[in-house]
Amino acid sequence: MTAENQEKSALIIGAGPAGLTAAWELLKQRPDTQVTILEATDRIGGISCTVRHNGNRIDIGGHRFFSKSDRVMDWWTQRMPVQGAPSKDDKILDRSKEWVQDGPDPDQTDRVLLLRQRISRIFYLRKFFDYPISMKARTFLNMGLLRTAQAGIGYLLSRVFKRPQEENLEDFLVNRFGTPLYRMFFEGYTEKVWGHHPRKISAEWGAQRIKGLSLSKAVFAALGKIFSRPRKDTDYKQKDTETSLIEQFLYPKYGPGQLWETVAAEIRDMGGNLLMEHTVEHITLDGDRITSITAKHGKESSQFSADSIYSTMPIKDLVQALGEQTPSQDIQDIAQGLPYRDFMTVGLLLDKMKIRNTTEIPSVNDIVPDSWIYIQEGDVKLCRLQIFNNWSPYMVEDIHKIWVGLEYMCGEEDEIWKMDDQTFIDLAIDEMIQIGLIDKDAVLDSVRIRIPKAYPAYFGTYERFDEVKKYLDSLSNLYCIGRNGQHRYNNQDHSMLSAMEAVECDLAGNSDRSSIWSINAEQEYHEEKQS
Repeated sequence: MTAENQEKSALIIGAGPAGLTAAWELLKQRPDTQVTILEATDRIGGISCTVRHNGNRIDIGGHRFFSKSDRVMDWWTQRMPVQGAPSKDDKILDRSKEWVQDGPDPDQTDRVLLLRQRISRIFYLRKFFDYPISMKARTFLNMGLLRTAQAGIGYLLSRVFKRPQEENLEDFLVNRFGTPLYRMFFEGYTEKVWGHHPRKISAEWGAQRIKGLSLSKAVFAALGKIFSRPRKDTDYKQKDTETSLIEQFLYPKYGPGQLWETVAAEIRDMGGNLLMEHTVEHITLDGDRITSITAKHGKESSQFSADSIYSTMPIKDLVQALGEQTPSQDIQDIAQGLPYRDFMTVGLLLDKMKIRNTTEIPSVNDIVPDSWIYIQEGDVKLCRLQIFNNWSPYMVEDIHKIWVGLEYMCGEEDEIWKMDDQTFIDLAIDEMIQIGLIDKDAVLDSVRIRIPKAYPAYFGTYERFDEVKKYLDSLSNLYCIGRNGQHRYNNQDHSMLSAMEAVECDLAGNSDRSSIWSINAEQEYHEEKQS
């Protein structure tokens, strides 16, 4: 058997979007590849999983299926086709769309992507503001004359007197929105979410998460809606639209976890081996190659080896598993100093909400139409509110009830993380009451979910991260992919593209990892490679 025809083996750490995409691509391009996935939890999809509770479903973090990459959009729709008939709420509201020809009927089949309208707003001063901030009369009325004048003058000054060096996130945001709007809508909220003032967070966070977005772009986008031709409901790719300004997106009938569970089933059918609740403990090196990985399952430990290793585990944990085999204490110290924000959500089943739908967008039972709401109020710890009914009517067992997710970000050392479930749920309910969103007697059911290391952060030792990256890239059979695998606050499409690029490098025998790391560092996500 020639070297070209030898069977290849791959070990993938993590069954999130990056790990599952890598496994699927390997098996598709090289069907004889022996693929094993080690997943530390009992859930498929990583942070893109869907949690079930008493017949209702929770999307951890909220996942709009939208990408500027045609390859990713086609990949999703090949796994789950786009709806060709009205969904449950479309029928109730008599909502008309240009359904995809020969697409599935969501009421008749489960394997379907729904076409959903993007509506997200900011809740600030106990009022709703558009997200991104728009120059509408309602915005000015909500802000008041003095705040509006300050915001306008501040924005104009930011156009004339730009901060020459964007050394931190504050510089990045002030240059795009002006100081008054930054202080109103970004400063306190960022500190609540990340636990650090924007001056202590790298500007790279803004470059990756809200690149291309500014107040002027939001204004031009609004004008474009007025003067341009109407967008067809099936024109869901919106490739030339900034992510924060998209008008609609795709969404699996039963949440993001449904798509990744579908992918996992395909991987098993293709011959892949998926091992759940297997936590990597130790990685053994021989020179510049990983020769084996030890993973714990319950009380038992097992060793695994493969030609190629794809890691989506947090880099802090990856380097810790390498231990003293790393070339210096500096590498270990930098990796251990990389920060993360942990995530908690409280699911509440509600009989009703105090806030009603005051928009022109119709909704079932007149609930607010937002998929999520940014809670900018400084007197509560609550960061964001999801309304799962508006993501998909199939996420809630009884469409006449309201199923919401209250999202909190914190550290494992924080008091709220350490609270027992009921104490924390009570705190979350009290905050919803405090800012006027619900009455206490509206709560019918509740659940708390914790996700550690959900969001890699851009402070601490992050400024020296390139030293760790350079070392990991020197390991000849290791590919770091995905959000935690690259310590990069990626969307799931970026994580998928990093996996696709890693597979291409691996199969081509390319030792250069730069193309993998450059995903989400270029505006069009390497779309030129796919055209």
